[in-house]
Amino acid sequence: MTVSSYIKEWTDAPVKNVLAGMVGTFALIPEVIAFSYAAGVAPEVGLYASFVISIAIAITGGRPGMISGAAGSVALVAADLVHGHGFQYLLLATLLAGAIQVLFGLFKLQNMMRFVSREVATGFVNALAILIFSAQIPQMVHVSWQTYALIALGLAIVYLLPRITTLIPSPLICIVVLTGISIAYPMPVHVVSDLGPLPTGLPSFTLPHLPLTLETFKIVLPYAFAMAMVGVLESLMTAGVVDEMTDTHSNKRMECTGLGVSNILVGLFGGMAGCGMIGQTVGNLRYGGTGRLSTFTAGAFLLLLLVVLHNFVAQVPVAALVAIMIMVSISTFSWSSLRDLVRHPRLSSTVMIVTVVVVVLTHDLAAGVACGVILSGLFFSFQVMQLLQITSSLSTDGQTRTYHVRGQLFFASTTILTDAIDFQDAAPHVVLDLSAARLWDISAADALEKLVSRLQARSKTVHITHTDERAARLLNALGHETLLDDTQPA
Repeated sequence: MTVSSYIKEWTDAPVKNVLAGMVGTFALIPEVIAFSYAAGVAPEVGLYASFVISIAIAITGGRPGMISGAAGSVALVAADLVHGHGFQYLLLATLLAGAIQVLFGLFKLQNMMRFVSREVATGFVNALAILIFSAQIPQMVHVSWQTYALIALGLAIVYLLPRITTLIPSPLICIVVLTGISIAYPMPVHVVSDLGPLPTGLPSFTLPHLPLTLETFKIVLPYAFAMAMVGVLESLMTAGVVDEMTDTHSNKRMECTGLGVSNILVGLFGGMAGCGMIGQTVGNLRYGGTGRLSTFTAGAFLLLLLVVLHNFVAQVPVAALVAIMIMVSISTFSWSSLRDLVRHPRLSSTVMIVTVVVVVLTHDLAAGVACGVILSGLFFSFQVMQLLQITSSLSTDGQTRTYHVRGQLFFASTTILTDAIDFQDAAPHVVLDLSAARLWDISAADALEKLVSRLQARSKTVHITHTDERAARLLNALGHETLLDDTQPA
């Protein structure tokens, strides 16, 4: 990245980015408070973490326009550590998770994201949209009729106001109008202060008060590694979604290292590890927040609200936030994927559905993506395996049977080759022509050696012709020097 392009990411459309970032702030507050409770920590831990991450990743991250904060997927991992060992262990785990993420970026391990198929990415987005909507349901159950009226009014403002003007994001107008109504006409509705106590001061520098012993690291490291992997996965998946929505490219390596640096700073200021938040990010993009300034504003405005406008934030009706998050969930869901279920191959649709189901049932985005990637790999192997073709021909004198192998030989397709060989054939000479085949792994080379041994045990002479250098290396790695001598072209 050049200096000029980096500066451009800060200076493009400043007004739009600032306003969009402010929308992202209000979308952060209820989610972060809920995730803090899920992790077993005070709301200020998640709110301070979101402030620090947003500021730091706006400077160090590789995906402009992406909102990061204390996310639910990381909170689920952190919960067990906090409940079992306490908050100080979470601080140390956050510092170690950040360091692991920095190493993840330095060693270019972000390239592993190439194994995430489109079906998995779609399932990830759809599952997240469902989770965002389901998270609003508790705020719509056993509430007064005024709450429903405010939600309906909020949705009307969010969706209808852009038809009149887009100068100011409609969610901001929604928050101001609904807060004004609830203050002017007091009514039995939940407000933000009901979600939990809000911090009123600045975060302070702190270090974990723990003995740095081997026993401590044995407890913390597994959680730190899990938090680091979940954070990287969710951030890179979110960055990929933003890339597609904006038709731009992000620096995934820079995003990994930037997230790591941000989480190290979070740990030093008493917060818990976080990552990219796709719901808030989609809302940010929807209102023009495509630059680094929007991410920075989301963090800076959050701190301003907590410290200077504390009393106003406390009186914001939860109904306004619910209306905004419903809009975010609707816009996040890939509605075209429902039509694609009947148009796309069944295996692809299955991968998408399984990803959604696993995420929704476990509330773990990493688990859903992992299942989707595994299924994609299995289905791909199955499809490639079926492409292997073996034909045979007999010489005019009936002495030589030649097997022509075409396709990919790897662990899943070796049985097809073995089943195609007629060990009872009367021809005393066998030729395996691999000119149109390719060996990919040790399993294929080992299966080839065993196949030759079985034929030789029946007093047949075997020649393997037209192998490439890769096949020769694999056979040599298994120590099959005798077979390797027979692999030269006949």
